[in-house]
Amino acid sequence: MEINADFSQPIVVHSDRLDWQPSPMTGVDRRMLDRIGDEVARATTIVRYAPGSNFSAHTHGGGEEFIVLDGVFQDEHGDYPVGTYVRNPPTTSHTPRSDQGCTIFVKLWQFDMADRTQIRKDMDAGLGAPVDGVASARLHEDDREVVTFHRLDPGATLASQAPGGIEMLVIDGGVTAQNENLERNGWLRLPDGATLSATAGAAGAKLWIKTGHLRHARAPQQ
Repeated sequence: MEINADFSQPIVVHSDRLDWQPSPMTGVDRRMLDRIGDEVARATTIVRYAPGSNFSAHTHGGGEEFIVLDGVFQDEHGDYPVGTYVRNPPTTSHTPRSDQGCTIFVKLWQFDMADRTQIRKDMDAGLGAPVDGVASARLHEDDREVVTFHRLDPGATLASQAPGGIEMLVIDGGVTAQNENLERNGWLRLPDGATLSATAGAAGAKLWIKTGHLRHARAPQQ
């Protein structure tokens, strides 16, 4: 399966307009943003857990990165409320569930296979002082990518010319970017060499951004 698999092209997805698709586990549905592969895939997805649902125990052969967008995600290691950013590197394992239900944004098989650094952060807690209406936090950085979180005041603009591609998820509020109005859960991906300019609307915005990583995009090697 391939979805938005040409990383040389800009992509904009208004994800809340997509239908939910069932996963192999009852009560767990998803909206696929990009994908190379079938059930084992290099994938970027929004996943919804119904109250009381769970996913079977599994090991992350290629790593897992996620943000909790709604509700509380849970596993045997703890509870992860809204605004939590997590990196589970290759070889980690867990049994996901959600007692009250939740929605997460998740990326699979996009790690350096030698990475063993596990991260859990409250994104809001790391924000620095605003500069020109934009407060920022660095969530992760390595030789392959930089992951950041930003809170924009109404009308503020965030710009990036980072090499290696740019990916953005609107976590809250809305922005105008690439001649599109992106509301909550809107997602875009820009190829290497592109420039991002995102201007917040009247409610401001919260943005998750990853840069540099598209140079390494490929199907899972099993």
